[in-house]
Amino acid sequence: MDGNIGERAEHRQHAIRLRIPVASVIPSGYVDCILIVKHHLRLAQWFHGLTWAVIILFAPQVFGLEKIIREKIETSYSVENGQFSNTVSYLLGAPLVGGNKIETLINGDQIFPSMLKAISQARRSITFESFLWHSGKISDQFIEALSERSRAGVQVHCLVDGMGRLEFNSKDRKRLRKAGVHLVTHNPVRWFRPWRWNERTHRKIMVIDGTIGFTGGVCISDDWMGNAEDKEHWRDTHFRIEGPVVAQIQGVFMDNWIRSRSAVLHGEAYFPFIASQGGLAAQCFKSGSDDSAENARLLYLYSIAAAKKTIRLSHSYFIPDDLAVSMLVDARLRGVKIEIIVPGVIDHNIVRMAARTRWYKLLECGVEIYEYEPSKYHCKVMIVDDLWTTFGSINFDDRSFRINDESNVNVYDSGFAAEQVRIFEADKAKSHLISLEEHKARPWHTRLAEALCALLRNQL
Repeated sequence: MDGNIGERAEHRQHAIRLRIPVASVIPSGYVDCILIVKHHLRLAQWFHGLTWAVIILFAPQVFGLEKIIREKIETSYSVENGQFSNTVSYLLGAPLVGGNKIETLINGDQIFPSMLKAISQARRSITFESFLWHSGKISDQFIEALSERSRAGVQVHCLVDGMGRLEFNSKDRKRLRKAGVHLVTHNPVRWFRPWRWNERTHRKIMVIDGTIGFTGGVCISDDWMGNAEDKEHWRDTHFRIEGPVVAQIQGVFMDNWIRSRSAVLHGEAYFPFIASQGGLAAQCFKSGSDDSAENARLLYLYSIAAAKKTIRLSHSYFIPDDLAVSMLVDARLRGVKIEIIVPGVIDHNIVRMAARTRWYKLLECGVEIYEYEPSKYHCKVMIVDDLWTTFGSINFDDRSFRINDESNVNVYDSGFAAEQVRIFEADKAKSHLISLEEHKARPWHTRLAEALCALLRNQL
């Protein structure tokens, strides 16, 4: 965190810039607050001191969230046991329901056309929640598609995070509202409410007519376009879902819609009766700092505890806390093969540096960690024992586990898991295996920088 006061002599103005770290919240990793004070250096200095006072005053709320789960989870049964599927339904407050069909979509070339096609076929309602929405080429396509459906009489509801919409310009927002789209900002960034800056929705949900759902890691930004062919674009996975679990996805959307609008969407347009569409058992659950607190963390820790054969993790942000590291080590010591794919290229290098401080014990006990090299890596998938798969918006870090509003879909099916394993292996083939020797050989100045970044671990 740093501040500086500069003078623009040609205008005889004084300026102050305060850089507040909120890494992994917005693309730059910072909120840049700039105050221009004409002819008054003391006022700028006063604002500088006031801002630091606000940060210190609300630091306990930002950095002092106490973890609920503090003891290891231990199970005598595996994910194959019916006790696991029964328990996870009650723990997460969302029953596993059968009759679902799920299509896996790889990178923007597959993801965006599928989403846009579904929008064009909407007849009653579209509900959409996203963390990032950046103006650009793909944004224009979504604006046009959503506006066309709204003008045709479809009820269109869009919810965008207040921090994540900073690069979604007002002209584009007006285009949507002019077409009749109900566009709402979730938790707008207000200077007079700094204690809420850290409360973000990280969910990525779209539901069409209450019957077709989408979720995964993709955001509305040109960075996700293409096929992850270079280091400027994202390798990501999204999912198109049909079947009874879509009603649960819709229910998660309604959580923040009600909080933001104080209005309830209901009836057949949003919650129709859904017949069986396939053979997959699935559930969708929500997690957040208030309601359903630590559901995300609970899911991962419980799944790790029940693993008996394999754990495969593909995660853009992998910064496990002490309890997660300990449970992963325990799993490895009882014979579970653990493979983890993380980014070799990342948007916030502070996250990558902090993550590396957590690797030593894992590498030492035989966990295999790979860095994906062709492009930025944004996947959020875990596969346990070739049977249990979870995917959605949740990262393996404190921010997702304890602070952000998140949601994931869990699938209990060996065939679906096998498909995700094939994708995992394809990504692994494009990744570099990090050896313990290589990790230990990092120069001292790199280790020092990583240790400093790790001080912000509970916010990354």
